[in-house]
Parts: sequence; structure tokens; C-alpha cells
Amino acid sequence: MNLPAFIAKRITFHSKRTFSKLSVRIAVIGIMLSLAVMILSLAVVNGFKSEIREKIRGFSGDIIAIKYDLNSSYENSPFSIRADSLKLIKSVNGIEHLQPYAIKPGIINTNEEVEGVVLKGVDELYDWSYFKKILSAGRVIDFSDSVKANREILISKYLAGRLKLKVGDDFLMYFVQEPLRKRKFEIVGIYDLGVEEVDRTYVIGSLSLIRRLNDWKPDQVGGYELRVSDFNQLEASSERVSDVLNYTLRSFTIKEWYPSIFQWLGLLDVNTQVILVLMLAVAVINMISALLIIILERTNMIGVLKALGSSNWSIQKIFLHNAAYLIGLGLLLGNLLGLGLGFLQRETHFFQLDQASYYMTFIPVELNALDILLLNVGTMIVCLLVLIIPSMLVARISPVKAITFK
Repeated sequence: MNLPAFIAKRITFHSKRTFSKLSVRIAVIGIMLSLAVMILSLAVVNGFKSEIREKIRGFSGDIIAIKYDLNSSYENSPFSIRADSLKLIKSVNGIEHLQPYAIKPGIINTNEEVEGVVLKGVDELYDWSYFKKILSAGRVIDFSDSVKANREILISKYLAGRLKLKVGDDFLMYFVQEPLRKRKFEIVGIYDLGVEEVDRTYVIGSLSLIRRLNDWKPDQVGGYELRVSDFNQLEASSERVSDVLNYTLRSFTIKEWYPSIFQWLGLLDVNTQVILVLMLAVAVINMISALLIIILERTNMIGVLKALGSSNWSIQKIFLHNAAYLIGLGLLLGNLLGLGLGFLQRETHFFQLDQASYYMTFIPVELNALDILLLNVGTMIVCLLVLIIPSMLVARISPVKAITFK
């Protein structure tokens, strides 16, 4: 029989000492709350990163290829890629989709309101799967009729509210060039990406129209958006694309295209690390306090065990087993609390956010089984290793004095 484990179990589950019970309960609650906060912190940060990343990817792809020049305006410099070169780019390992686009600034004039926007032109190759998820009204552009498609447009919910527009309305857009040109568009859909710098700037129309406005050739585009199969390999995929691009072209990842957003996401990782360290420190301090109180209350028992020939290490193992039981109980309750709140938020979106500040209307949650497992194992190991030091108090207790201790 494992004597330290047996005695530890008796101390843990059959103790009648009220003071140590109180300290034990405080320690267990401390571990429970610490683990729950750590689980929720990682889940929320992972959720934020995943949601915002998917928003940006859904609008701009993962890699953007444009002409290599000094043009920094909202209007692309045109270029064309031969069919065999396009086929070579599509065959790059990690690339799953490629779509052309072009952008052109314009001015919307409607309902006595004027708004400067950027028209993003796409064609029938455009992947609408993400846009269909964020449509708040209407539909996407139908390219089956090319003439009709040139008049159709999608605007953001932000612009629709600002300009008092809805699906089915039409408006004039002016394009500042020589000569000045204007086109009439019909709103077929309203999207809500939730990223203000995109929502307040872009409307989605036909690439063919931009070619006509700019007098481009039928095969000329402003750029290509590429989608990768594995976002974790984004940089590697971007390097492979750069290797096959013509020297007149250059590529950017969306991390380089939207640096402020991804820098903000990077800061969230730092905040999470600070929270994890603080919560782990709270759990350890609570357990150290509880263990010291338990040892002091069991001074008489320690003296008897030493008088019977038990070594310091075997007595230390009693209290470490005791601590392991308490930590395990705290971890169990912490998982129930953390995962319970996480599942509740994921299913109900109960806790809301200001979309203008956080790019979404609710706190996103992404629970990762590996993260939760590592948190549990890491908390248990760190707590037990740290508790070895206070358990050494056993060695300083004299059997003679301990037996007479009341």
C-alpha cells in the first residue's frame, strides 16, 4: 500500500479541522478561477484572431499581386499576365484560388449626400463564398449577363446608412478623369464586413466596367488576389509566388497590406501572456498558503510519523499528494466554469462589443482542445514543482517538540 497517498487521501477527504478546510476551499476556488480565466483568455484571443483574419481574407485574399511601380494611389496601374504564366502561378504549392480585380476611386452623389469611395471591380472568377455570409440584404453580382452586371453594385451597411440607401435603389457615381465620367448603378446587395476602414471605403462592382472607364485592354487587370490553403504557411507561399512572378510585378501578404490590424492582433498575444502569468501566480500563491497551513495544523502527526521512522521525503510526499488532490479538484471546477462560459458565449453571443472599435458585434470564442490540455497539465506541473519548496518545512520539525505540540 502507498502510505503517503493513503494518509493524503484521509487528510483531504476526512479532515474535520475547520480552519484548514477554509484555507483549502480558498485555494481550490483560486485555482478554479485562475484556470477559467486562462481558458477564456486564450479562447477569446484565438476567436478574435480567427474572426478578424477571416474578414480580411474574405475581402482581399491572402496574397495580393500588383504592378511593381511607385504608384501609391487608390487607382491600380494596369498589367496583363499570359495564360501560361497564370497557370504557373495557380500551380504553386499552397495556392488554391486566384482572382483578378481592379480599383478606381469615385464619388457617389445621392439623396443630397456626397461620399468619396473606391470601386473594387471583380469578375466571374471572384469567390463569393465569404461575401454571401456577410450580406445583410440582397445578393451578390450576377455575371451571367455582362451588360447588366456592369450596372450592379454592392455597398457596405455603413455607406447604406450614411447615404440613406437600400437594396433596389440607384445612384450616380462620378469618376474624376479626363473627360469626367459618370455611371448609374443599382444596389443589389448590402454587406457588413465589420472592418470600418473597408466598410467606409469600398463598393464592389464589375471589373469589365473599370476596364472600359480606363480604356484598358480586355486582358488587363489592376491586380490578382490569391488564396492559400494553409494560412500558417502564408509567408512561405508568398515567397514561392514571388519566385514565379514576372520582375515587373510584386506580391504582398495581407499582413503587409493591412499592417495596423495584424499589429493589433499581435498585441493581443502579449496581453494574453501577461494574463496567463498573473493567473498562474495567483493559483501558486493560493496553494502555497493552503499547504503551509495544512502542514502547521498537522505538526503533531508529522512528529509521530518521524518518531515511527518515516523520512522527511516520505512525509513531504503526503502533503504533495494532498496538494495534487486539491489542484486536481480546482482544475476540474475551472474547466467546468471556463468551458461552460466559453460554450455559452459561442452559442448565444451573450457578451456584446462595439463594432467600430473591435471589428465585430460580439466577443468571439474559439476553444482549442490542445490549448486547454496544455493549460491543465502546465498548471498542475508548475504548482507541484513550486510546492516542493514549502513542503521542505517538514524537515525543520523536531519529533519531540512536535509530539507535544497542541
